[in-house]
Amino acid sequence: MKPPIFIIIMLTVISGTMIVMTTSHWLMVWIGFEMNLLAIIPILMKKYNPRAMEAATKYFLTQATASMLLMMGIIINLLHSGQWTVSKDLNPMASIMMTTALAMKLGLAPFHFWLPEVTQGISMSSGLILLTWQKIAPLSILYQISPTINPNLLLTMAIMSVMIGGWGGLNQTQLRKIMAYSSIAHMGWMAAIMMYSPTMMILNLIIYITMTLTTFMLFMYNSTTTTSSLSQTWNKTPLITSFILVLMMSLSGLPPLSGFIPKWMIIQELTKNEMIMMPTLLAMTALLNLYFYMRLTYTTALTMFPSNNCMKMKWRFERTKKTILLPPLIVMSTMLLPLAPMLSVL
Repeated sequence: MKPPIFIIIMLTVISGTMIVMTTSHWLMVWIGFEMNLLAIIPILMKKYNPRAMEAATKYFLTQATASMLLMMGIIINLLHSGQWTVSKDLNPMASIMMTTALAMKLGLAPFHFWLPEVTQGISMSSGLILLTWQKIAPLSILYQISPTINPNLLLTMAIMSVMIGGWGGLNQTQLRKIMAYSSIAHMGWMAAIMMYSPTMMILNLIIYITMTLTTFMLFMYNSTTTTSSLSQTWNKTPLITSFILVLMMSLSGLPPLSGFIPKWMIIQELTKNEMIMMPTLLAMTALLNLYFYMRLTYTTALTMFPSNNCMKMKWRFERTKKTILLPPLIVMSTMLLPLAPMLSVL
């Protein structure tokens, strides 16, 4: 794809999300989602091959169905209230339809089936955009309508997402699919806290985006897409490999790393609201995620790849990929825990 075309398409994606986040008119929300959807398709098909085309088609069909449901919810709300304003007093039926549509756009269970398939079919850079930027717009609308969301519906989807995000990733060898299931699990955590503390959801989203961004950049730097190719990085780039180890631990939510902050705060907030079973289930299913991150860590950093050369370091060409953003991103993805008191005040 030529740079000017790519820039125009990316600007359309960004402006679509910005319109959704800033508008207070339901029709403009819908238009923003449509702009975003139509502009992201060429980005998904950037490296043109049959798999990318299939992934883009699956993505388009799912998102178009979600947009249709969203519009139906908007019209039901319009018929009951007589206004287009994004307000906190939604009609219950409209609220259920909108929540379902937004869950579909996010890839929350039971509408998660498209996410691993689409992520696997596209390139690493497109997958990065799909799992980070594309989550912002639906979550901003859920944030705005959070007081009127049906709690049973959202909490059921949350617990299902965390469980499926854990179980689904156990048997995977493809890194993009593992990251997709990780995304489903993180979305489940965000959905669980949505009604009790929407600002906590935003904190979780920021930390999730930072960690996912860093992980994808490290995978792209090493040009790895499977666990077997990841196991060879120890010979080539020991330092980067150790960063991947720490990042995996952070993604799984182990203290004293950044990924522990949202899990700790969400469990604390849920127990404050006299919910005992929900945080217990969330914490137990998080162990499944920990298992497959540990497996990645083991294949990457704790096993030496059998190499024929006598040297530990392989002879190699100079790297041409730029790593300007990697150092600050790695620091943010791993060392934010001391800021937890300040973040809890915010």
